[in-house]
Amino acid sequence: MSTLSDILKKGRSVPHHAPWQRAIVDAATWTLAISALSEGRLILLGLWGEASAVHMALLDEPTRAIGVLSLEEQEEGGYPSVAQLHPPALRLERALRDLTGLEPQDLPDGRPWLDHGRWDLRHPLGERGVALPEVGPYAFLPAEGDSLHQIAVGPVHAGIIEPGHFRFAANGETVVRLEERLGYVHKGIEALMAGADLIRGAQLAGRVSGDSTVAYAYAFSRAVEAALGIDVPPRAIWLRALMAELERLANHLGDIGAICNDAAFPLMLAHCGVLRERVLRAADAAFGHRLMRDRIVPGGVTSDLNGDGAAGLRSLLLEIRRQFPALVELYDNTASLQDRTVGTGRLRAELARAYGAGGYVGRASGRGFDTRQALRFPPYDHLVFDVPVLNDGDVNARVWIRIREVEESLLLIEQILDRLPIGSVLKAIPSVGERREGMALVEGFRGDVLVWLRLAPEGVVERCHLRDPSWFQWPLIEAAIEGNIVADFPLCNKSFNCSYSGHDL
Repeated sequence: MSTLSDILKKGRSVPHHAPWQRAIVDAATWTLAISALSEGRLILLGLWGEASAVHMALLDEPTRAIGVLSLEEQEEGGYPSVAQLHPPALRLERALRDLTGLEPQDLPDGRPWLDHGRWDLRHPLGERGVALPEVGPYAFLPAEGDSLHQIAVGPVHAGIIEPGHFRFAANGETVVRLEERLGYVHKGIEALMAGADLIRGAQLAGRVSGDSTVAYAYAFSRAVEAALGIDVPPRAIWLRALMAELERLANHLGDIGAICNDAAFPLMLAHCGVLRERVLRAADAAFGHRLMRDRIVPGGVTSDLNGDGAAGLRSLLLEIRRQFPALVELYDNTASLQDRTVGTGRLRAELARAYGAGGYVGRASGRGFDTRQALRFPPYDHLVFDVPVLNDGDVNARVWIRIREVEESLLLIEQILDRLPIGSVLKAIPSVGERREGMALVEGFRGDVLVWLRLAPEGVVERCHLRDPSWFQWPLIEAAIEGNIVADFPLCNKSFNCSYSGHDL
């Protein structure tokens, strides 16, 4: 039985790749890794490509080992499909083919994913070709059975949200099958990254998904620093974590209220919305931007925290601690809310594990992976906190994970403010002089955000891949909603709160 370390040893190690090994492997070793994935011995972290290679990031969860496999020599029919044996890779491979033109052999689903037939060229990250004429209607998968009807929802929705299409097959009100179609907000982020300097790269990363701008800039900057071997000033390291916890806090508060609103209890939305606004205003006062966008860059941060900003954050902690427990009690003791959330949209633990689901989605279904604790990157290696885990896997469990993470973030923010080092907050980036690669995993509020990049000798980005946790969470909504009623889909969907923009890149 091969471990990730054994599989990496079978390949040729790539120099100047940090902090985890990347190995160029042959098709046989690539297939060996696929078998390990299908048997549950490894977790898929990411799958992406470029003109002449496919790359696969893997996690050995028990040992916390991470590595990247690269297959450069393609056979005539393409490369061995990962999704053929490991379904979580399916959408990643469909997107990879749309972007690069590389063909997965025996791909179980040959439909395009990100490419809706309206781009002005094909394979923008590969051997670019002229776009074909507009394709016909997207072929949704059939659902068989008596008395079934279809309900089409989106891509334009009733609220001010991003577009995505949901096709329900239902028997009366009971959902028999849900199929998603995404890709409507594809922005070409990875193509825009090519040739960008590091500041522009950090800005682009921070715009992959607006509600996770801190997490993406954080991951991008850590990947650059890993590639270049840069030591960031200690104060900047702690300020980054402070921003990340504020972002997590704001989003969780907003989500708790929004989930309750979808269960016809708008009072929670109003109160949680006020607390979320308090967090955003405190962040603005502390760092000069409500979302803290463009504050994290390679080498450190661009905005320091002064005494007034710190005092505002301490006042924020007091206010949330004074008001939030009553909201938790209101949620827990409102029968109409519990009737809607308990038992609804249940995600089985084995599916959460197979898909490597992170964040509140995974932790509500028994998978306690959190990069802050599993990888212990600084300053989290000096902070005390718990990672809440539940096993019910329903909407209620996903609410409670958010509640507990709000409480943990309050504790983390307080520890950071108490122990914040003094000193500079930004270090100059040295010249590269040679091709270097780096990779990072950072815990965003939805789960682990992955960034892998290659820097050209002149110091610009040559290739950058950014993977949102939603890639592994969107497919799980389809499983969680099955057997529920159509009217519970908004509630279930909001409890997942996957990113359209982060997924569509």
